[in-house]
Amino acid sequence: MLWSGWGDPARAAELPAPVRDLLTELLGVRAPATPAATFGEVRLPPVALPPPVLAALAAVTGEEHVRADDDARIRHTRGKSTPDLLLMRTGDASDAPDAVVLPGSHEEVAEVLRLCAEHRVAVVPFGGGTSVVGGLTAARRHLHSGGLTGVVALDLGRLDRLRSVDPVSMTAVLEPGLRAPQAERLLAGHGLTLGHFPQSYEYATLGGFAAARSSGQASAGYGRFDDMVVGMTVATPRGTLEIGRAPKSAAGPDLRQVFLGSEGAFGVITSLRLRVHPAPAVRAYEGWRFETFAAGTAALRGLAQEGAPPAALPTVLRLSDETETMVGLAKPTDLGAPGSDSGCLVVAGFEGAPGEVARRREHAAALLLEAGGVHLGPEPGEKWAQGRFSAPYLRDSLLAAGATVETLETACFWADLPRLYDAVRLALHGALRSPSGGGPLVMCHISHVYATGASLYFTVVTAQTGDPLAQWAAAKRAAGEAIVGAGGTISHHHGVGRDHLEAYAAEIGDLGGEILRGIKERLDPAGILNPGVLIPMY
Repeated sequence: MLWSGWGDPARAAELPAPVRDLLTELLGVRAPATPAATFGEVRLPPVALPPPVLAALAAVTGEEHVRADDDARIRHTRGKSTPDLLLMRTGDASDAPDAVVLPGSHEEVAEVLRLCAEHRVAVVPFGGGTSVVGGLTAARRHLHSGGLTGVVALDLGRLDRLRSVDPVSMTAVLEPGLRAPQAERLLAGHGLTLGHFPQSYEYATLGGFAAARSSGQASAGYGRFDDMVVGMTVATPRGTLEIGRAPKSAAGPDLRQVFLGSEGAFGVITSLRLRVHPAPAVRAYEGWRFETFAAGTAALRGLAQEGAPPAALPTVLRLSDETETMVGLAKPTDLGAPGSDSGCLVVAGFEGAPGEVARRREHAAALLLEAGGVHLGPEPGEKWAQGRFSAPYLRDSLLAAGATVETLETACFWADLPRLYDAVRLALHGALRSPSGGGPLVMCHISHVYATGASLYFTVVTAQTGDPLAQWAAAKRAAGEAIVGAGGTISHHHGVGRDHLEAYAAEIGDLGGEILRGIKERLDPAGILNPGVLIPMY
């Protein structure tokens, strides 16, 4: 993973000439005055942990699995939001951990937590490092005010086994450090799949999916990741929890929900029992066109609500608005190519057995045609599928060109969706409009649908100011206020982290914040687990 960007540096994409021209002419983007820092120019704080604490940690995991070298510390600094990358591009690693600890078992995780609680050391659980909401930033300037002496990144990469498969119950037990492609390869050996393919798929881990309530691009067919979790083992500073002995239960509140979406603030997930599916024999993707975003939205709502069982929905179902369709963002590998895209693009994907796929395609086609859709054939869907994990690489290229580019997402009930869509777009245009009158490029798509509502995923591109961090902070604040005011949730699948903390506090109210603080104080009385993340006013 590139330390100051996304993914494999060898896959970095050059911006096509039409895109560079668009950035200059439409948005006024100019190359940054200062080149990005090199790895050797990164500024690290000194290691704050006393040698006896490092030695005690090494006694648990083995000396080779406690790293305090520059390379390990830099690569475990923050996540992959645009503010995270902007800071790293200036060489600012002020939030770097003092050390990276790589436990190899549940028992080692539990002992590391006990030691860190005893010595007042903050612990940031680290999977693929793909958080885009500040979920991996234990800001060092806040540690000492909380009585903590330092911070370690708890890298779970060594917990990477498929422990067991239950083909009768269609479940599998996997460890949290497995990256999604590894998990898919292991399950494919048993003819199975998780069916979880978020944009972070190539690098994110199973533990991260659970801790952030991830939702993949194929959620219409396979469900969200939190729906897949039927059991888990969690290490906390107070002890171990084994949760989930049946698919559903009336034995009190479901404690799985305490840790799903908890972002490492309550405990560290060390194993997951997950629902699995037969690997699909057929994958078919296609495109549809609607005249307007409103017409496409109504068609997707019809598919989600028309009374057929969920299995009749496409596996993938997403709708780009007019701007996103025009720019071609749904097909990042084809961005900037000449074309005549207009209206709004729907991508529908179908996975499963041949007969099942044929039935679902026919069912969806009848509804989409009745709603006014125009069938575009397989090419747009296949283009989307080919480029579905490419957009983060495009962001790196845009940042290097001098553009501020970031995403944000939300969800609401269908009745509120038009108001939410308009409110967020207006807020972003207002916050990012330049003194000369130029505005940002704001694109949106519906990425996940339910019978009762849907999610909206916005992508924003604008010319960088002299202080792009402050520029985006103001825009994010305005968008968050618009989301709360229009009845949306502050996050559908990215999580809370630090970036959404203020809006999340408004969403759950004072009593909700008290409940979270009560759980935190019971499970983590020393406050070492991912301090500053998720918990309002903790």
